[in-house]
Amino acid sequence: MALRVAQIYCWEGLAGGKGVNRSQHAPGPKPGLGIRDLVSFRRDPIAFFQNLASHYGDVTHFRLGWKNAFLLNHPDLVHEFLVTHGPSHVRGPVMQRSRAIMGDGLLTSEDPLHATQRRLIQPAFHRDRVARHATVMAKYTSSVCARWRPGEPLELRKEMMSLTLAILGKTLFDTPISENANEIGEAVTELMALVDLVFVPFSRYLPLPGLRRLKRVRARFDRLIYGLIDERLRSGVDHGDLLSMLLHSAGEKSASSIRQVRDECLTILLAGHETIANALTYALFLLAQHSDFAENLRIEVEKIAGQRELGAEDFDRLTFTRAVLAESMRLYPPVWVLGRAITQPCSVGPYTAPAGSILFVSQYLLHRDSRFFHEPLRFHPHRFLENSPTQRFAYFPFGIGPRRCIGEGFAWMEGVLALATIMRNWNIELLPQTKLVLDAKITLRPRSPIQVKLTPAQQKATSGAQTTCEQHPSERVTTRLAAS
Repeated sequence: MALRVAQIYCWEGLAGGKGVNRSQHAPGPKPGLGIRDLVSFRRDPIAFFQNLASHYGDVTHFRLGWKNAFLLNHPDLVHEFLVTHGPSHVRGPVMQRSRAIMGDGLLTSEDPLHATQRRLIQPAFHRDRVARHATVMAKYTSSVCARWRPGEPLELRKEMMSLTLAILGKTLFDTPISENANEIGEAVTELMALVDLVFVPFSRYLPLPGLRRLKRVRARFDRLIYGLIDERLRSGVDHGDLLSMLLHSAGEKSASSIRQVRDECLTILLAGHETIANALTYALFLLAQHSDFAENLRIEVEKIAGQRELGAEDFDRLTFTRAVLAESMRLYPPVWVLGRAITQPCSVGPYTAPAGSILFVSQYLLHRDSRFFHEPLRFHPHRFLENSPTQRFAYFPFGIGPRRCIGEGFAWMEGVLALATIMRNWNIELLPQTKLVLDAKITLRPRSPIQVKLTPAQQKATSGAQTTCEQHPSERVTTRLAAS
């Protein structure tokens, strides 16, 4: 066994390595026309990838229509693919098609534009600047908590989406855009439907209803973002935020430069609020079933801050709260898969992927792999406090390599302070009809509402049964986690 592992993982790189047996074909299902795999992938992508990994190992070849595709399922492969040779890849098909809506923002652009824009935007997410936003994060979360009423049913993800959108609007655009939350949420849902069309042959040219809806989505986003830009240009005031920074860099304010500002603003808006909203939703969902961890979190907040509002100075001390958020993102990573396309043949372990192939790595699969995480289906925040380090490159909720999420520090600060603020005020109880069904699109979202009710944190919750996250391997329905 040790010899076989050494053979698989001793190569000189994804872009051509000596000693690689090029005559080998990566294992995988019979290719055929790729229609069966495509249907399975669209029906349930998580179950599809889990089945590939369990049957064929760490490198699997399959077909999505006429496209060759490979699933890489080991941290060493992740490192080689996303870090060592990350700059040589291009965006995967989903992000390429997303340009129709998002333009050439950080999520969709290629180098050299991507590198230029990343250097331009990076100062907005510097640690010191993020720390200045901490007051807004805590204050806005406290305001939301004050609006909630004991015993009233609450749709948890909708509340988190509204909260993170309001925080993003204030901190990066200095604009109250939370009143657009419903419209933005509907538009994002339409955008996620893009995943179902990407691998359909000729879908770009067919008059499909989904594509017509996406044109309307773009128009809605354009009205919002260009409205923010026009208002800022008319005022001429430098707010010191991301929008002012982008407009300053636009120079002569030509149509093309303003369009680039629009693309970056829209990218940050979409990527920066839904992912952390999903992360908070899953963290609260899990804490609702583990009252001991919820109480430990409250004790930590009380010890550190007492009754005062939380701030940036508390972030590094809220170690258990951060561990809860880290563990929830291990089980339910907001971005569950990364895809890249290759323009030249490259090696994947001991195999060769032809030019034009799509390569996938899945955070969801690796985060739940028993080779790298003990009792991987168990919700156990303390694993992130223990001395035994997590397998490097087995845990990457924000991606890794040159395209690692630029807003990672912002997301950690917002997530920790929001989670601590909510839990110091409220007990979260799942309503009996609540069950978690995952919808794996560009992000990992709940397919159905997460219905809860609240009781003040000073009172003991009437229910909130503790469960583990042990689920059927297919993960189509995680479990019916209801208050009893």
